[in-house]
Amino acid sequence: MDAEDEWESSSGEVADTDQFNDEDFYPTSACLSKLQFRSDVSKAKWNVEMGMAEVIEKKGKMWITTGIVRNGKTFCLIEETLFLAEIGALLVMDDNDECLALKDIYKKIAGERNGCSWELFEVYKHLKSLGYIVGRHGVPWSLKGVENNSEPCSSQGTIQNNRVVGAEENSITCVVQTLSNLQVDELRLNFDVYLPNSKFRKSSPGDPAFLLCLVRGNPPSNAKSEALERQCGGIPLKLCRVDHGRVSFFSFKRVELPILP
Repeated sequence: MDAEDEWESSSGEVADTDQFNDEDFYPTSACLSKLQFRSDVSKAKWNVEMGMAEVIEKKGKMWITTGIVRNGKTFCLIEETLFLAEIGALLVMDDNDECLALKDIYKKIAGERNGCSWELFEVYKHLKSLGYIVGRHGVPWSLKGVENNSEPCSSQGTIQNNRVVGAEENSITCVVQTLSNLQVDELRLNFDVYLPNSKFRKSSPGDPAFLLCLVRGNPPSNAKSEALERQCGGIPLKLCRVDHGRVSFFSFKRVELPILP
């Protein structure tokens, strides 16, 4: 029996592999977050060298599912920073403690640095607006597994705690290096996506509902899609594309074709 991969949209209909069906796109304009005035506004300081924002004042429950934790501090990646700024939940300060305007944060996205592009931000915003929990693939939410080994009340614990701090600092350096080395045009796993979950914990997030890969241009070849699936470790893979602000999700399905007489 011959096997053939079909390019399938999230609606369950098989799409043409040579082009994307406009009817399968879901516009993000309805989900477009508008700047709002709210009482639970958090504050963060943008670190140019790190390419992330360090949260200095946290308000609200959004931090349960937003930001990575290192050495007791919470850092926001660029897509998280802009999303929260757009909905009026985060004030982003510069080195002079002056508030960054949205247009300044837009420019950071437009520069396609730190492994994020405008298309990736559109995908992130779309999923967050729908209630999903979204994290950057390959960047752990926290390092609690290391912290659990510390015993600060004993001399050995003090030594171990120093190791924890060193591990945290090394982790931040690794995150910065990883983000700075990412190429936005590279076909790779971009996001870990979790279903809405009020019991979500960064220290033990569990497996994502699916992994997401942004596709620019035509769908990837069978060889490339299979290579991506091997990186998923059994977790479902979905592909997405952004066209004029509209986000569409796709997946491959293997079918067996009957042998004709």
